[in-house]
Amino acid sequence: NEHFKKLLNGEEIDLPVFNFIKGRREYKGDKLKLGKDTILIVEGIHGLNKALTCDIAPENKFKIYVSALTQLNIDNHNRIPTTDLRILRRIIRDNRTRGRNAESTILGFPDVRRGEDINIFPYQEEADMMFNSALIYELGVLKKYAEPLLKEIKRSSSAYSEAKRLLSFLGYFLTVDEKEVPTNSIIREFIGGSCFYEDE
Repeated sequence: NEHFKKLLNGEEIDLPVFNFIKGRREYKGDKLKLGKDTILIVEGIHGLNKALTCDIAPENKFKIYVSALTQLNIDNHNRIPTTDLRILRRIIRDNRTRGRNAESTILGFPDVRRGEDINIFPYQEEADMMFNSALIYELGVLKKYAEPLLKEIKRSSSAYSEAKRLLSFLGYFLTVDEKEVPTNSIIREFIGGSCFYEDE
């Protein structure tokens, strides 16, 4: 709230960056100051939480709930759980950007789900708009990246059964070449090659 107040009052703040590999916030000298009539976008699991923006008038906020809600079913009786798409996204992104292997991501996913139950789901109904970030071709693209990571998990690991289940699930999809994916696609956040990031 203090940073929001300063920004909205035209003040400059030090902008931290979270280093996911080291697990801590870092200050690299980046500063942020809003110009007149600038829109401030707040992204993350706490974005809808009233406590984060309690000092900002409701008429000055527009809250968007973003979730990957899979539109596909395996058949007439078996739907694809949203969590399967989300864990596959996370496995690929965490490996590419955070140096985590698939085993670590799978074992940590229950904590992610608990965090959502506390910090996201209680506030999703308060959103002004909902945006579905799932793509119809996404699982075919993710397959190429997820399969080798899942196959690294050893039989002795407590993540092995989940890895086998996800590998079996991915068997329902044909691989889609990432060259077919536009550089401005949402899926590029996970597989890389986005036109929105300088380091891609």
